[in-house]
Amino acid sequence: MGWLRRTDGPLTRELARTPAGVGELGQVPARLAPEATTRMVCGYCSTGCSLDVHMQAGAPVNLTPTVDHAVNLGMACPKGWEALTPLSAHDRATTPLWRPRRGAALEPVSWSQALEGFVDGVHGVQQRHGAEAMAFLSTGQIPCEEMALLGALAKFGMGMVHGDGNTRQCMATAVTAYKEAFGFDAPPYTYADFEQSDVIVLVGSNLAIAHPIMWQRVARNPHDPEIVVVDPRRTETAMGATQHYALAPKSDLALWYGVANRLIAWDAIDRDFVDAHTRGFDAFASFVADYPPEHVAQRTGLARADVERLAATIAGGERVSLWWTMGVNQSHEGVRTAQALINLALMTGNIGRPGTGANSITGQCNAMGSRLFANTTNLLGGHDFTDPASRAKVAGVLGIDERSIPQRSGWAYDQIVEGIASGHIRGLWVIATNGAHSWINSTEYADLLERLDFLVVQDMYATTETAQRADLVLPAAGWGEKDGTFINSERRLGVIKQLAPAPGQALADFAIFKLIAYRWGCHELLAAFDSPEATFATLKALSRGQPCDISGIAGYEELDAAGGIQWPAPAGTDVGALAAERRLFADGRFFHADGRARFCFEAPTPVAEPTDEGYPFVLLTGRGSSSQWHTQTRTAKSPVLRQLAPADRCVEIAPADAAQLGIAAGREVVVESRRGSMRARAFVTPTVSRGQVFVAMHDPETNRLTNPSVDPYSRQPAYKHAAVAVRLPTGGER
Repeated sequence: MGWLRRTDGPLTRELARTPAGVGELGQVPARLAPEATTRMVCGYCSTGCSLDVHMQAGAPVNLTPTVDHAVNLGMACPKGWEALTPLSAHDRATTPLWRPRRGAALEPVSWSQALEGFVDGVHGVQQRHGAEAMAFLSTGQIPCEEMALLGALAKFGMGMVHGDGNTRQCMATAVTAYKEAFGFDAPPYTYADFEQSDVIVLVGSNLAIAHPIMWQRVARNPHDPEIVVVDPRRTETAMGATQHYALAPKSDLALWYGVANRLIAWDAIDRDFVDAHTRGFDAFASFVADYPPEHVAQRTGLARADVERLAATIAGGERVSLWWTMGVNQSHEGVRTAQALINLALMTGNIGRPGTGANSITGQCNAMGSRLFANTTNLLGGHDFTDPASRAKVAGVLGIDERSIPQRSGWAYDQIVEGIASGHIRGLWVIATNGAHSWINSTEYADLLERLDFLVVQDMYATTETAQRADLVLPAAGWGEKDGTFINSERRLGVIKQLAPAPGQALADFAIFKLIAYRWGCHELLAAFDSPEATFATLKALSRGQPCDISGIAGYEELDAAGGIQWPAPAGTDVGALAAERRLFADGRFFHADGRARFCFEAPTPVAEPTDEGYPFVLLTGRGSSSQWHTQTRTAKSPVLRQLAPADRCVEIAPADAAQLGIAAGREVVVESRRGSMRARAFVTPTVSRGQVFVAMHDPETNRLTNPSVDPYSRQPAYKHAAVAVRLPTGGER
């Protein structure tokens, strides 16, 4: 590859004088006293806990959970306690790396060489194959300011049309469901609702493991609530529930239609709310008439009495909250399932009041920020690429030519992957995500990366499965090494801070994007993104007049002092007078033009890959431990977190199935799908039903098995259902 060569021209001079927005590279922030304690939001999950970070000699040395914060109330999960450890990992990416030719090892290069190589590589792809042949895949792990700058750089400055984030893997279903039902991507709740409900319904959510601080909020509920878990597996959360419905995998849409059928039959409907604030109920009522309890029992594998008991529990609650996460979102019909839950909240008037709501629980720390400000498939600030008024507003705020903004949304993640397979995508820029591990049917994904003309990976570590395949690796700073804002599941904006310099030559993603903009020659187009805090002011202006309006927040200092602020907070808001926890729709007005919510529904559809004689088990996947995070890129760096997680790769299998196959507990077995196989220790347990097995998502081999089907509306992958076989290894297998 001849695109890397030394330069002593303008780029070198630009690096030497540190362009605007890059900051004092490698210096300890002057704003923190050497022995200070400062607060900031955790960088793992969407809960958005506040952590007190304790400094010594100008460096962070340990942390404790913030006692008086509205989110975590002095609690932290194992990941939060160990949040600093990944920053000092031995395999941090500390210098740019490039691969001189295919098959060669990655080699250290200077930033000048790396930036010139990046620009030459992208230009080469676009000149040979067209501007749309270069795409990017981003993340829910970086601050809003970095997301927005990346999206503006790639789409407005570099001519890319296609770019998406790994939040497609976790939250796209909820986004689509909310937009269609409410008129905007608007989770309505606040965490206080966990403590104020008298009925809490958790669907496809192992809250105790995936979001343990939220589970603690449930445990604080003083109302002796009914805690209902709907999940094929008897999870840790199901064990702590008052009711558990172990339905057949992916039969939940029919179940919720059956519950609606019973509520209508019993006249357990808030007719005043339905008539004043919704549209489409009569059509929905007619539709669910075809889902009587006996029909639903047959579809779900539950008893008719179970269906009626679940419906009666919801009917009898005064404050019912319905919560879902990946068990719903990661489904071939996740959008309609989420909307079935929204329909139940609407028809019973369980929305806008304390302890109520149709509530999606987000995955990553800044997935909500990605949904609003990443400029991937939504235009900045929750706007629409296809809407001329939206484009004009964004162009006006940024001071750019409107013609630089694409007039259509780009491809979703799965479509970008398909584009690589078809040859339409020839270059890929991957930021803070590890798709070679996390994407569905990962063996094919990894093979597709080899087809690219140019692959750039920008990450904290050069050791991820994706980075190891890159032509160019750009070393990035992590949480605690840069400034910005996150938005948590309940719409709360919180601040993260640079507490220490990144190691070696690693830079904040914001700085990397600015340097690329200078080298590309589009830095003047990005003048509104001068620094992270200046970018926050730009995001405020972009949000003005939107449901997610944050124009009334002064800046980072006010956010920090308030312990985070939930949107909306429009200009003119007395931020100091806002309640610590606020919910949406208390006035019954939604974000459609007529102010009414919509009932959305559709008949259930079959799974993409049913079981058969050759592959008789349904594979379930999910969080395996509260101490591990996604692909373990960071959490595996901590000896403490490794000790808290299972040492061996395990597959949960029901006792009757294990006995039939002659599998003893602890025996190594092969789990095999049509796409690949993995070895695991058999964990024989009644937590899974016959015909089902469970494997944790954290192992890199898990996604060799998963089936590449997606929801047709959200384009979110269906990780939770694939057909597999389980067998003992044969003598010749390794």
